[in-house]
Amino acid sequence: MLKHLRRLIGAAIVLGSMLAIPVAQAQETIKIALIAPFSGPVAPQGDAFLKMLKYAMDNVNARGGALGKKFELVTFDDKITPSEALIALKSVTDRNIPFMIQCIGSNVAAAMIEGVAKHNARNPDNRVLYLNCAALATELTEEKCDFWHFRFSGNVTMRVATLVRGLPPEVNSIYLMNQDYLYGQGVAADTKKFLAQYRPDIKIVGEEMVPLQRIRDFSAYITKIKASGAQALITSNWGSDFNLLIKSGVESGLSLKYYTFAAHVNGAPTAMGDGGGDRVVAVLEGHDNMGIELKSAKYNAWIDGFRATDPGFDYPWINFQSMFDMLATAITKVGSTDVLKVALALEGMEVTDLSGKPSIMRKDDHQLLHPFYTALFTKPVKNESEKTGWGWKTVNGLSTADLTFPTVCKMKRPI
Repeated sequence: MLKHLRRLIGAAIVLGSMLAIPVAQAQETIKIALIAPFSGPVAPQGDAFLKMLKYAMDNVNARGGALGKKFELVTFDDKITPSEALIALKSVTDRNIPFMIQCIGSNVAAAMIEGVAKHNARNPDNRVLYLNCAALATELTEEKCDFWHFRFSGNVTMRVATLVRGLPPEVNSIYLMNQDYLYGQGVAADTKKFLAQYRPDIKIVGEEMVPLQRIRDFSAYITKIKASGAQALITSNWGSDFNLLIKSGVESGLSLKYYTFAAHVNGAPTAMGDGGGDRVVAVLEGHDNMGIELKSAKYNAWIDGFRATDPGFDYPWINFQSMFDMLATAITKVGSTDVLKVALALEGMEVTDLSGKPSIMRKDDHQLLHPFYTALFTKPVKNESEKTGWGWKTVNGLSTADLTFPTVCKMKRPI
């Protein structure tokens, strides 16, 4: 009797364990590390990117995620320094997190590409895939291209081509201001290249390379710009560097057009205010009024959903949604989170972005190819930016085909 009872108890334990396995698996998530600056002068950008990425991820999770599991972001602070980012990467790999997003700072991205490549070569059973959503220096998918790095955002060259080809014919003199690191240096070089190619009539009357996030008063630079007689300023400044630049320009009564790559980023519309109205043009992937312009119910619903969370800023980075869509599709296709299999599935993948246009992950260099637009900070608009009364209206744009440039990437493949 006792022996029979023991057998029943044993069978019950085994059955209970078998029943528990599917429950535990159903509760698992697919973890994605997010390495970003959550402290220091660029922390507002890190916090904003976290909200935007989570919103895009939640959209995919609402559709079922991948393999019946939801995605989960795990955050790490890099203080926008390469050394801190590499420390964060070590924490990611120690926790066996297969996917890592890092977006802010091309100097950080360059270190991450190298760090991920070295780790994966040494640890084939614990690889990590680097998903880059906004570190933009062209070199990262050219000379520095790597199999384990996928950039889900257009590079500097694509952005500058959009800006230069969109300059109105009446502009014939410009001043250049860029931050003195990999990204800003690339913007400066490509601006000169495309001006020579598309607008040789435009004269560069001055140029500055400023240290990244170190200047607190741009008034001396504004004085030089005024003295140059430039009709327009082209600047890649972002974060506090852009906000303080525009503040100095407005306060000094600088009268020119600003052609920018970051005027739409969180905090910038507030810094511009009325002083930026009808004077600032930005190159961007999308903006909160684009769905209205396109008469796209899908785009409008997506923007309305984000604004309902009351984040306090716009959502221009529609490529974030394309990134999560592609990742979920790749994981589902291969039936696994195996990093090598997912990477191979991402190569050549094409999705339709929120604007209804194609976005293509090019196999040769792992660079996302997609449209870009220029937009004017103006009024009236339905969706104003940061409660300023002003918002974005599309001026023109270039298609995915227009922005598909040859690559010099010589990628070393693991297979």
